Amino acid sequence: MRICFVSRRYFPAISGMSVYAQNLLRELVGAGHDVTMISQYRGDDFGTRVYGGGRPPPVSGVRVIGLEQVGEQTNGEFERDIDTMVETIVAEHGRAPFDVLHAQYGYPTGWAALLAAKRIGVPTIVSIQGGDGHWVGSCCETHRVAMCAVLAHANALLIGGASFVEEVCERLGSDPARFTIVPGAVDTARFTPVEDRAPGPIRLFYHGRVDRRKGVLDFIDALATLRDAGTPFEAIVSGIGPDVEPAKDLATRLDLGDSAIRFTGYADYDTVPDLYALADVFVSPTYAEGFSNTILEAMAAGLAVVSTHAVGVSDCLRDGENGLLVQPGDVQALAAALTRVIVDSDLRRRLADDGLEECRRVYSWTTVGRQIMEIYASVVNETPDTGFAEALPHDPSCRFRAEPHLL
Repeated sequence: MRICFVSRRYFPAISGMSVYAQNLLRELVGAGHDVTMISQYRGDDFGTRVYGGGRPPPVSGVRVIGLEQVGEQTNGEFERDIDTMVETIVAEHGRAPFDVLHAQYGYPTGWAALLAAKRIGVPTIVSIQGGDGHWVGSCCETHRVAMCAVLAHANALLIGGASFVEEVCERLGSDPARFTIVPGAVDTARFTPVEDRAPGPIRLFYHGRVDRRKGVLDFIDALATLRDAGTPFEAIVSGIGPDVEPAKDLATRLDLGDSAIRFTGYADYDTVPDLYALADVFVSPTYAEGFSNTILEAMAAGLAVVSTHAVGVSDCLRDGENGLLVQPGDVQALAAALTRVIVDSDLRRRLADDGLEECRRVYSWTTVGRQIMEIYASVVNETPDTGFAEALPHDPSCRFRAEPHLL
C-alpha cells in the first residue's frame, strides 16, 4: 500500500506527535508499505526555542518532505501553509499515486489532507491528537468550521480514548460513532526498567513540553510545599516549550535551588531513556492530553506515575492502581500525592510494577501499529467524501494566529 503521512511536526521538534510519527513510520515500513511523510516544521528562531526547529531528518525507508510553516511564522497565516501542503500532496500523488492519506491533527494538516483528497480521489484518515481536540475549533469560527468538516467527512477518525471522544463531541457536536479508539503506544524495547536505581532522595521527573497547560508550574509550586514540610526529594524538569522562563522564574521566587530542582533543557530523543533511568517517580500534572506518550514511556521504564484526572490520562491510569491521580490545578492535592509516593516505598513499587505490566500488555507499538494498518485496509477502496465547502470563514480574532506555536 502506498501511504502519504502528513505530520504537524516531526523531529527535531520534540513533541508527542514526533514520537507517535516515528514509531508508526517504523511499523509501516516494517510491514512493507511504501510511505511518504510530508511534515511541517518551524524554521525560525522562536519556533526552534519552543519546539526544536529545522527540516525533518531522513527516515529509513520513507520519502521525507519538509514544508516550512512560513505563513504561521510570519503572521499566523495558516491558509498559506495549507495551500502548500495541498499542492505538495497533489504533486506527489501525480508522481506515484497514493492509496490513502493519513494526517496528524484535524487542523491544519487534516483539513489540508481533506482538500487534497477531494482533488485526487483518495480516502483520508485523520488522527485527532492533543491540542486540536482540546482547543481547536473553540478558538475561532475559521477553525470551528474546518474541524467540523474534518470530523464529518474524513473516511476514518482515530483518537486515543473514550474521554477524548466525549470532549471533542461535546465541543464540536460530532457523532461519537465516527471515531475509532486507537490508544497511544510506546516502544517497550527502548524504554525498560533499571534494576538498581542509585541511592539518595526520591527523584521526581517531569519530561515533555514545558507548558503551563501541562501543569509544570503546578509541579514547581508543589515542590515548594514538599520542601517546607521537610520531605526529601530531588526534581528534574526536562524539555523545552513556551513556559521555560516562567518556570525558572517561579523556581527562583520560591527559592528552589539547584539541589531541589534542575532544568535540563532540550533532550535529544535518543537520550530520553537514559533520563527516565535516573528517576524514581514520573510527574505529569497535565490539564489535558490526547494520549500521553510520556506517561507510557514512564510506565515502560518502571516508574511510579503521579498525574491528574484529565482527559486522555483517565483512559490509561486509574487512581491507586497503576498511578496516583489528583484534580488538575489542585497544587495541595498534588503535593500530598507526591508525599505519599515518596515516603511509601511499597506503594511506589506496586504502582510501578502494575504500570509496567499493563504497558507491556496493552500499549506496545506492535499491537497498535497493526490496528492502524487494519484501518487503512478497511478504507483503501473507499472514495473520499467530497460533500463539504472548501471556503472557510475568515475570523482574524483567533488566538492561535497570534501564538500559532500553541496549536
